Amino acid sequence: MNPRGRRSFWVSTTFGRSPRATRVDRTSREGVQLLEEHRGRFVDELWLDHDLGGEDSIMPVVTLLEEAAFGGQPFHIGTVFVHSANPIGAETVVRSLTRWNYRVRRATA
Repeated sequence: MNPRGRRSFWVSTTFGRSPRATRVDRTSREGVQLLEEHRGRFVDELWLDHDLGGEDSIMPVVTLLEEAAFGGQPFHIGTVFVHSANPIGAETVVRSLTRWNYRVRRATA
């Protein structure tokens, strides 16, 4: 959790021979925008935390990923890592994305 009490998730991307770039977003809204910016490009790693603080959760991002896969155009992601202190929320994310053939791993402390 960051100093403002908000959890975060981040994307680590590799574009061709460029060095790895990482971006951290702290709300589901920012996460949706981030994925939209990367639509059609390869994302090496996507790290997701279920509970983002307050009433916000990662589920709008998960829904975007599911809808893209349902429409036949999934996001190109090497591995989605799910880390969360909420085991039920984390399992929901893992099950949802695995169903759509995203490569998902549960990251534990």
